[in-house]
This record gives sequence, structure tokens and C-alpha cells, in this order.
Amino acid sequence: MKYYIGIDLGGTNIAAGVVDEEYKIVGKASVKTNLPRPADEICDDMAKAARMAAEKANISIDDVEWVGIGSPGTANTDTGILEYTNNLDFHNLPLKAEMEKRLGKDVYIENDANAAAYGEAIAGAAKGKQNVVAVTIGTGIGGGVIINGRIYGGQYFAGAELGHMGIVYNGRQCTCGRKGCMEAYASATGLKNLTKEAMEKDPQSKMWELTDGDIKNVSGRTAFDAMRQGDKSGKEVVDTYIEYLGYGLANFVNIFQPEILVIGGGVCNEGEALIAPLRDYIDNHTMAISPEVNTKLMVAQLGNDAGIIGAAFLGRMKK
Repeated sequence: MKYYIGIDLGGTNIAAGVVDEEYKIVGKASVKTNLPRPADEICDDMAKAARMAAEKANISIDDVEWVGIGSPGTANTDTGILEYTNNLDFHNLPLKAEMEKRLGKDVYIENDANAAAYGEAIAGAAKGKQNVVAVTIGTGIGGGVIINGRIYGGQYFAGAELGHMGIVYNGRQCTCGRKGCMEAYASATGLKNLTKEAMEKDPQSKMWELTDGDIKNVSGRTAFDAMRQGDKSGKEVVDTYIEYLGYGLANFVNIFQPEILVIGGGVCNEGEALIAPLRDYIDNHTMAISPEVNTKLMVAQLGNDAGIIGAAFLGRMKK
């Protein structure tokens, strides 16, 4: 059996896992990222997490084929340099070289959303498919694109920033500096903003009861829970949110024509209340030739493990 290590470098946690050739995580460990602090210290802790994961898998680093790292930001997969990441405040960090020095193994790097998309393509909801788009809906919207079995990063390794596709001209302000981005409308943050606006317009909405009368308690579930209780304003929020999300997802289908469109994130816990109308929307707003070749919408299966599994197999694309 061959083993690989995947590291998911996040703003809160550094998670590492030993993954076998059947895509199973056989040992896992995590440490706090503890930002802000110097890159050297974070690299030390990534190496520490990798060794801890190997120990839990009852192997040593010597038994590992290679190590892959998924990091936020622009990861130059040719040079191994993490060129820029806002949350970690790294600029032109030679991440590959630094980690090879610490671990004594070949190291490969990639953007974290791309690594997670690759994980779903090789071991999750899109397992075995060659053309996949994966979208993660959280505080923001992340995404990754797999074309012919390989991660698409664009000419300068910053492609597939799916959340920052404009869906409303001159619309809501996005954190990226543009206006009208999909992230500003269809992320969990966008859903909460829609909910708060509807509550302010409707003092009788059940959403007030569900939040104990405090708009600060709004969550991504509030409008869906209200809708299930027959609340008109709650249903309007859900319908509007699905329109925004569906509009963006349909664009991805029309651009890439993937076999599978995978969506993940907490909002997917709403199940068919979200997925069924999204499927209808995408089917009615995309350019498929016939129903037999329609892109299939699937919910992500790997959760937080997608980034670890995808990162663990980055070396496969370099071999």
C-alpha cells in the first residue's frame, strides 16, 4: 500500500492527513494556525501536523510518497512559490522549498479550493469524472475547475475565482472591491443579508421569533426554517436566494459544460429544499443539447476532508 500526505492550510486550523491509494484517510491531525505570525512558524507547524498524522497512521514520513499542500491564495504550481495570500499575509513564500527542507519529501502546492475540487473529483461526489466544477458556499464562495482530469488554474495560477463572477451589474459591494459579485449575493453572508433586509421590511415575520427578536441572531437557516413554518417573507428570501445562486451556477455550466457540478458548504444541509429548485433552475437556464447530456448537480460528499484528499494526490499531476 502506498501513502500520501495532504495538508489543508486554513486561517484557523492546519489539518494534515495520511491518505492511502484507495483515497481513505488513515491518520489525521491538526494544529491551530494562530494568525498572525511569521511564515517560518506556520511551516514548522505544517511539518509537525504531517508527522503527527503519520504517527496516527502508524507509519513514518519515510513511508510517504509525497506531500501536497492546499493553501489560500495564488499558488504557483510550477515554481512552488505561494505568491500571495491575503488572510495569511504571505508574499512570494517559497513554500515547496521550505516544506521539502522540513520533511525531506517531494512537496506540491495548490490553491486550497482547487485542491478540494480535485478531492471531490477523484474520491467524492464526482468520483471518476474528468470535467467537474466544484463550488463551496460559505462566508464567501470558493471554487475549483477540473478539465480533462486536471486542475485548471489559468495562465497565472489565479483562475477559477468563481465567487467573483459578476451577476448584478453595479450591485452589492463585494469584499474583493468589485460590485455585484456572486459572493455578495449567493454566499452564506449574502443569504444572511437578504434575511435581515426582509425582516426589517416585515415586523410580523416568523423570522423575528426564530431569532429571539434580535436581528444579530440571523443565520443561514433562519429563512429556510421560517419558510417551513409557512412564513411568506421567509419563502421570498429563499426563492430570491435560489435565483441568485442558480443564476451563477447556470453560468458555470454554460461556460464549462462539466459532467458534474458539485456544491458544498453549510447551506447544503437544507437538502432538497435547496437542491430540487436549484436543479430545476439549472436545467431551464443552461445550453445542454438534450436531457441525456445535462450537467448533474451533486452535493459534495467529502466535507472538510476534500482539501486533504485532493492535496494528497497533487503529485499525480506532476508524474
